[in-house]
Amino acid sequence: MGLFTFLTQEIAIDLGTANTIIIHNGKVVVDEPSVVTIDMKTDKLVAIGEKARQMQGKTHANLKTIRPLQDGVIADFNAAEQMIRGMIKMINPKKRFFSPALKMVICIPSGSTEVEIRAVRDSSEHAGGRDVYMIYEPMAAAIGIGLDVEAPEGNMVVDIGGGTTEIAVISLGGIVTNKSIRIAGDDLTADILEYMRHQHNIKIGERTAEDIKINVGSALSELADPPADYIVRGPNQMTALPIEVPVSYQEIAHSLDKSISKIETAIISALEQTPPELYADIVTRGIWLAGGGALLRGLDKRLFDKINIPFHIADDPLRAVARGTGVALKNVDKFAFLLR
Repeated sequence: MGLFTFLTQEIAIDLGTANTIIIHNGKVVVDEPSVVTIDMKTDKLVAIGEKARQMQGKTHANLKTIRPLQDGVIADFNAAEQMIRGMIKMINPKKRFFSPALKMVICIPSGSTEVEIRAVRDSSEHAGGRDVYMIYEPMAAAIGIGLDVEAPEGNMVVDIGGGTTEIAVISLGGIVTNKSIRIAGDDLTADILEYMRHQHNIKIGERTAEDIKINVGSALSELADPPADYIVRGPNQMTALPIEVPVSYQEIAHSLDKSISKIETAIISALEQTPPELYADIVTRGIWLAGGGALLRGLDKRLFDKINIPFHIADDPLRAVARGTGVALKNVDKFAFLLR
């Protein structure tokens, strides 16, 4: 057994649009932004993860920062493969005589097509995966939150990631109804970019918009514990002269309103398709929020006011899916019916 474990490395990967998390031996060993920087002349990887994110919007003509995943699926096959390979290397920075065979469990959006699933499988196999299993994101989130997915009762999970929002009702180890919409963290960032351009006449990049979302992002225009205004610096669109703009959480709540309304509509639509017995369970037990979007201030309250079912935010929502993927990896035989 000792020799066998030396020859095989077991890893669980939450391959997210915004962040990639790798779990090895039950611990998070890699938690990096899903960004790579590639030298256009040589096609070599220059930076990966946080280092690549710091280069975003600051590169010269020979360097290109790429986000290999868009809307929860692989958009750039080559960059995705290089990113997975590079992040796996981060687990064992020491040089080995050989690379161990990899047994992987990777989570995928529940709305993935066969072609998209194939792309993830191929990228993982090219990066050294020998046994590659897939698990749907809402199922992984439910396991990560600590719900009993095999029980004959309804659990509803809303996982708001970077590229997709996954909504699923889970019972008896299966997804009963699910809705996967491509409105998530990236769209909220784009809404902030647009708002700053129209309202304040200031030009900002994706990274700054992301910082605004983290510092003053809100789903409600009235918060009990409001964050301080966030100062944004950048060029005026008309004059190109530098300006400084304080941004309040009320403004951001207003700018995000349309996208959050679409998420609300998707949740209601998933509830409409839910069998009555499971619906009753969900009303009693509440709905769980996971993913980075769950950290948006006041989101749980706004959804409760709209849908009238209690919403609970998972512990460490950013890593809920990764934790569930790690549990599935440890119990591959037990959860075989959930894996593809």
